Amino acid sequence: MNQPGRRNGNEPPIGRRMAELRARRGMSQQVFADRIRKSKSWVDKVERGVRTLDRLSVIETVAAALGVAPDVLLAGKAPRQQLPDTGGDVERLRAALARYDLPAGGKPAPSLAQLDAQAGYAWSAYRNGHHPQVLRLLPDLLCDSRTRAGDTADLLVRVYRLAAQVLVKLGEADLAWLAADRAMSAASGDPCRAGLAAISLAQALRALGRGRLAMTAAVDAVGQLDLAPSHVRRLGVMGTLLIEAALGAAVSGDANAAGELTERAARLADGQRQHDCDGIGFGPTPVDLAHALIAMWFGDHQSAVATHQHATSGNAWHLLPAEHRAAHLIDITHAYLDLGDVRSAGRALVAADRIATWETRIRPVARAALTAVFRAGPTAADVTRLAATMRLTPQ
Repeated sequence: MNQPGRRNGNEPPIGRRMAELRARRGMSQQVFADRIRKSKSWVDKVERGVRTLDRLSVIETVAAALGVAPDVLLAGKAPRQQLPDTGGDVERLRAALARYDLPAGGKPAPSLAQLDAQAGYAWSAYRNGHHPQVLRLLPDLLCDSRTRAGDTADLLVRVYRLAAQVLVKLGEADLAWLAADRAMSAASGDPCRAGLAAISLAQALRALGRGRLAMTAAVDAVGQLDLAPSHVRRLGVMGTLLIEAALGAAVSGDANAAGELTERAARLADGQRQHDCDGIGFGPTPVDLAHALIAMWFGDHQSAVATHQHATSGNAWHLLPAEHRAAHLIDITHAYLDLGDVRSAGRALVAADRIATWETRIRPVARAALTAVFRAGPTAADVTRLAATMRLTPQ
């Protein structure tokens, strides 16, 4: 078992690092205590691990007195992981979406097989939460895919959907709606392609606060799949559409519709194995996660947390894409906060960061959730480290 304050077996506790840095600068405990306006007893207890140093404001004060950055105190000599600047990549993607002409000739266009493989790789990166990497890939992939629009609509739908979903993550809901609308247009009336596109469209509309429209788009797509020949229907698509419709209903405040749609999804998922492909993760566990979020949005936080804990306790939870799991943990933070359970809220965010680092570190909603945790009260050391990495300070 780790000693108090130890993050892993190779890293000394923060108190010991403080003591080492103080000694290197030739400061006694009393001199150091005077500089940070604490008692000598406080310094001694922190250095011996009796007292925890876990408030970001105090860590910053201690680091300044020692003449080091907070990261040095928090993580020894480990280099700081830089947060990516995604603004330029978003603008490149915006420019690619704004083009209506076919790209001019010059370099040979990749083959359809090459583009399909690139799209598969990009979707895999997305499911693993590598959003900066997806952003870098998308502009060229989108432009190259448009040169093959006459060959297949499947590729365009895949790429536009991916663009929409990663833009939702970054808080670019208007641009996500444009990409999802392009996916719907590229679907060419095919029920299954249109269903896939409608999933991304519903997510974008929900991000815009248009829950009723999101519900309608998803329900209409389910209706089209119901009318399609049985060999065209895809269980994962229909089930995910029902979940998206239920979430849209919850956003719009329609509890009856949210409950009915979730129950339809549950019946569809009953006895089915979890399915995952190109952002479609459907089965009993995703339905339970949706139940938890819907309960949270309607203010039943006890039920939300209980459902969340049940859904995340089984093996099926670990089979979901990293992006899905991390996103859910970020969302459920608000249920814990509303119950006054700041520690569990912080643990959820730290767990999300371990599962899919960039899901927490570049998403505005994750940043807002972590800020809310800090403002709610004292936080654990691992939460403080995450906040320092994300350059957050409690206000």
